[in-house]
Amino acid sequence: MTTRCPHPLITTLSPLGGPPPPSPDPTGALTMAQPIPSSQPIPLPTSALDHILIAQLFVAWAGEAGEAPRLGWWRTDLASEYGGEDLFRRLLPNSWPWAVLQAAREAARRHDAAGRGKDADPDRLISLYRLGYEFDERIDERLRDLKDRSKPPAQALPALRELITPEWNPTAFSDWVQAHRTPEAVAAPAGRRIKGTPPESVELLVDHLVGALAPVGDDYPLPHYRRSA
Repeated sequence: MTTRCPHPLITTLSPLGGPPPPSPDPTGALTMAQPIPSSQPIPLPTSALDHILIAQLFVAWAGEAGEAPRLGWWRTDLASEYGGEDLFRRLLPNSWPWAVLQAAREAARRHDAAGRGKDADPDRLISLYRLGYEFDERIDERLRDLKDRSKPPAQALPALRELITPEWNPTAFSDWVQAHRTPEAVAAPAGRRIKGTPPESVELLVDHLVGALAPVGDDYPLPHYRRSA
């Protein structure tokens, strides 16, 4: 069987693209953006971190294009048998299930960042993949911790077993999005701006950002809150 070369993004995230930059990830599978360290870490229970990760990973997976496209929000083919899975199975035989989802999450993060760049003051925007330096740092640490435990994603985060399925079901994704209630959102230069003040609960914040993905269309709507000056 001929192995199809995956999307070029893979080469920027894997050793095949040249010597990888320094990374705290012991597998060297990916180099994630390193946020600015916080002098006063924000205490977050693991349940909250897992809640965020489940949403980020599921949306990242659902947003992929590729040979068997899902939403096609980012032009990657990472979580598919003959795309990213084929590559990462050979590179990382033990941790490849995490690597494909982590790579899809990175593609989503980059797309999210590009969208925020359309705003006149992107640093004030809060989105699903940019909750703030302190939160983002702890989410990345939690992802590395789960990966290091050698359990596959569906065991480490059981909710993913029901969400990420062998066959893409757009109706199930839309139902999941619409199950998250959110305040009114309006069109803005960067995407959909949710009206009001961001909730203090980061779990509720993520639920609002997920809910504002509806209606689900052909382009990533980039739901976001605008932080007050």
